[in-house]
Amino acid sequence: MGKSLIEIAKAVLQTEAESVLALQERIDDNFEKICNTLKGCRGKVVLIGMGKSGHVAKKISSTMASTGTPSFFLHPGEAGHGDLGMVTRDDVAIMISYSGEADEILALLPGIKRMNVPIISLTGNVKSSIAKSSNFHLDVSVNKEACPNNLAPTSSTTAALAMGDAIAVSLINANNFTPEDFAMSHPSGSLGRRLLTLVSSIMQSGEDIPMVLKDTLLIDSLIVMSEKALGMVLVTENGKLAGIFTDGDLRRTLESNTEFQKLTIEDVMTKDCKSIEPQEPALMAMQMMEKYSLNSMPVIDSNNNIVGAINMHTLIQAKLF
Repeated sequence: MGKSLIEIAKAVLQTEAESVLALQERIDDNFEKICNTLKGCRGKVVLIGMGKSGHVAKKISSTMASTGTPSFFLHPGEAGHGDLGMVTRDDVAIMISYSGEADEILALLPGIKRMNVPIISLTGNVKSSIAKSSNFHLDVSVNKEACPNNLAPTSSTTAALAMGDAIAVSLINANNFTPEDFAMSHPSGSLGRRLLTLVSSIMQSGEDIPMVLKDTLLIDSLIVMSEKALGMVLVTENGKLAGIFTDGDLRRTLESNTEFQKLTIEDVMTKDCKSIEPQEPALMAMQMMEKYSLNSMPVIDSNNNIVGAINMHTLIQAKLF
């Protein structure tokens, strides 16, 4: 009886894991020179690969482009029919071919070399034509493919992809690429929203701000708080923020005061309340509200003028959670 499907799957993962781990011994001064060449690229990093290696090249290019290294994938077949014009003298080329003998890539070498574009190759054969024609070469050979016939690109594509990730991540550090930089290239992602959304873009402003003067009766202030539906009312004095009164304050006030109707908002407001300025990231507002167990917060400018208001529901609507 043959191996079970579970046994086969585990063997595949073991084979591919060993292939990736073997790459560690090949990270040396040559790898550092490659990273420095890519860091110094004034144009774009051009990833070139055919077949399965082409898919790997696309992924590496995408990873680089999203982590601070401008890059694009160039299909070698299309490049041989005009798209080679996309490559400039300021670029750096990374060619991926396990055999190192892909005809479509070999055909591009003379044109790329005439432009003096540095060539970095990832192959499984250090003596191959592509490896010998490169300025830098990385050995991504594997002992065997995970395919039982040792034919389908499996371990070899995983190794090439892992080496590409090693390059891309090393460049993240070399280029001092920050989470904020990452967010700039991912504006539609959750991280982009969290880091790029400003308080000013989600706060309630103008007539939607629940505001009352400090001598306003509490009962009248509650009407404003109810109308604006933010769970708070902001108290002003001479146009400046004087305090805040929230739903939580209302519950505590009802528990401790019998002459409710005689109170002014100043009598029960919270002074020296937490606030945030409109140019700050909304993520900071969320972190402050979580830290201090707040459900709402005023937005003020540098002169303590009220310019907006936010609450936890506002942050949820902005999909910051």
